[in-house]
Amino acid sequence: MATIKGQHITLIVESSTTRTEWSLVERGQVLEHAYTSGLNPFFMTRREISHSIRLELPPEFFKRRWGHVYFYGAGCSGPEKNKIIEGSLVAQFKTPVTVNSDLLGAARGLLVREPGLACILGTGSNSCFYDGESIVKNVPALGFILGDEGSGAALGRVFLGDALKGLAPVELTEAFFDKYKVTRAEVLDAVLNNPAATRNLRTYSFFLKDHLDNSYVHDLIAREFKRFFERNVSQYDYMSYPVNFVGPVATTYSEILLEVASEFGATVRKILLSSMPGLVAYHSED
Repeated sequence: MATIKGQHITLIVESSTTRTEWSLVERGQVLEHAYTSGLNPFFMTRREISHSIRLELPPEFFKRRWGHVYFYGAGCSGPEKNKIIEGSLVAQFKTPVTVNSDLLGAARGLLVREPGLACILGTGSNSCFYDGESIVKNVPALGFILGDEGSGAALGRVFLGDALKGLAPVELTEAFFDKYKVTRAEVLDAVLNNPAATRNLRTYSFFLKDHLDNSYVHDLIAREFKRFFERNVSQYDYMSYPVNFVGPVATTYSEILLEVASEFGATVRKILLSSMPGLVAYHSED
C-alpha cells in the first residue's frame, strides 16, 4: 500500500491564554516550530481563532495534510469549547483533530507516562494528579477572581492593589508607573474593563522580577506560592509523588518556588518553561 505523504507527521499545539506553541513532528523529530498568539475559546470565537492561525502561522504549516493534530489549550474544558477549537483547526488543516485541556498537556509534557503531580504557573494556575495517561484528580483552578493562586494574574493583582492603595514601597510604585508609562486610571481600565484582564495582570506582574532583592517583592511572591500549595498541592498525596511545574511564572521565580516547596516538604523534580518537548516525546510513543 502506498504511503500518503504527511501521514506520519503530527502537528502538536500547546496554547495558553497568552501564547501558542506549534511543532510539526515526524517520528520524534521536530520539523517546524513556531509561536503565535494565545488561542482561548472562552474569549475568542471560531472565526477569530481561524483568523489568528491563518495570519500568524508560517506557510510551512499549511503545505500539506498532516496525519493528526493534537491541541492542548487553556479554556478547553468541555465539549462545547473544545468544538470551537476543533472546528477551526479542521477548517485550516483538513486533518483529524484531538482537543484536550492545557492541564493534560502540562501533565503529559512534564511526566510523559510517569505518575505524579503536574502544576501550571503561568497567566493562570492549575494542578492535577496524573496517572501516566490521564488526569485522575484536579483541584479546580477557578480563575483569577476566585483562584489562580501563584499565577501571573494573581501576582499582578496583589501588587497593583498594594500599589494603588499605598501599601507597596513608594520607590517600587514609582518605578512601576515610570516603566509602563501608564496612569492609575489606565491601569484600572486595563484590569476592570478589559476582556484581556488576566493577560494585562500577567504582563504587569513581571515587573517584580527586576526587584527580587526587595524584601516586599520576595515576600509577596512567596506568600502567593504558599497559597498555591495550601489551596491546591496540599489536597493531593504530594509527599508520595514528585511535584512538577511548567510555565513562565514557575521558571522566573523558581528559587522562591523551591523555597516554598521545601517548607511544605515537597520534592520538586521539574520546573520547565514549556510542555512541548515532553508532548513530542509522549506522542512519539503512540
